[in-house]
Amino acid sequence: MLLDSAHIQEMDAEWQTRKNQRQGKGEILPLYTIEDAEASIKSLRPTERNQLIEPEPGIKARLRNAGHILGSSILELWVEENNDSIKIVFSGDLGKKNQLIVRDPHEVFDADYLFIESTYGNRLHRPFEDSKQELLEAINYSVSHGEKVIIPAFAVERTQEMVYILGEFYRQGLLPDIPVYLDSPLAIRATKIFRKNKKYYDEEAQAIVDQGFDPFNMPNLQFTESTEESIAINEKSGSAVIIAANGMCTAGRIKHHLKHNLWRPGASIVIVGFQAQGTTGRQIVDGAKQVKIFRENVSVKAKVFTIGGFSAHADQKDLLEWIGNFESKPRVLVVHGEVAASEALAKTIRERFSLSVHVPRWKERLVLKPREVAYEEPREAERMPSLETAMLNTVIDLEKELKALKRRVKAKETQGRIEEDDLGRLKFVQEELQTILSK
Repeated sequence: MLLDSAHIQEMDAEWQTRKNQRQGKGEILPLYTIEDAEASIKSLRPTERNQLIEPEPGIKARLRNAGHILGSSILELWVEENNDSIKIVFSGDLGKKNQLIVRDPHEVFDADYLFIESTYGNRLHRPFEDSKQELLEAINYSVSHGEKVIIPAFAVERTQEMVYILGEFYRQGLLPDIPVYLDSPLAIRATKIFRKNKKYYDEEAQAIVDQGFDPFNMPNLQFTESTEESIAINEKSGSAVIIAANGMCTAGRIKHHLKHNLWRPGASIVIVGFQAQGTTGRQIVDGAKQVKIFRENVSVKAKVFTIGGFSAHADQKDLLEWIGNFESKPRVLVVHGEVAASEALAKTIRERFSLSVHVPRWKERLVLKPREVAYEEPREAERMPSLETAMLNTVIDLEKELKALKRRVKAKETQGRIEEDDLGRLKFVQEELQTILSK
């Protein structure tokens, strides 16, 4: 993951440099390179939660369970300088209370400064039990019609939650006797990691293990890692539950399952995660009669179930309840959210707890001191490029990349190094471009 991030950094810096050169500006250097990332890996050390560590003299830190996904953590940080000390708490992504698999977020009672996330700072989730019943309704609906249930899901956490709930249905005798396919190599690997880390389960998940069950397994669950296994799913008639990535239906194996099932009356499409504007998943949620998949207009005849109670994020109620644990009066910095969500949460925190709250702006610099915080305005106002300018710059870059790709393909052809995977990746890019142009 770190190496992938470094590769993206270098590509982004190269793209921005070319753009700057066209506008007479200077070179942009990446924040870090692949070499930096590889060197940093040697310094990584695993750290258990709840242990006080001292990474540098004058700095102490402790990780606490954030209850969002397996391994997510809150950071408590103590900094001492010139005989003064401050404690800073970073919430990270907080999980909602009583969610599946992981324990509830750890309660923290003291801080001078609190950085709190605000992903759902202006929203409330649906009741979880209602969402489970709606999922069961979707399954029974498609089974009664002999069709399939398609669940687009993010590979980490959301997929494992779906498998966990289906396992619960199975143990309760509620799940029909149909295959359940987990059709995502990444999600399969993530599920295996969940299975190996039982010590981080909450009491409910641990109780299932103590009864002799694996909460992420059932007799009818099948892992389909290979492309051939994935293709075979849609060649089989009859009902099945198919969990596939990605969660917003924009790429990956889920597109193939939608192509084969979206047009079928009696099939179910179960949306269990956030769908960003412009994604195929969002079009389906918004009631589109047709969506374009692999250059083909596919009718939406399946029944669409949009289930909003499976989010792993804390909603506004959960965030406020967690903040209410602080016995000190920390200064609160609301971060990690869209502007509307951050502002709404900040307003409610002020009203409910009478705390000093600030929503940092882009490029604003915060200077944290033992008894005060200074807000420094950005040194220079930076205008974001218009969408039209950004699109034109990207098209110019794509034209250059295509010319370079053409030269590489010719070179590979003469050396006999062209592989089927190369063609597959290129066709995928072509399909995505055609999808954009058709809108």
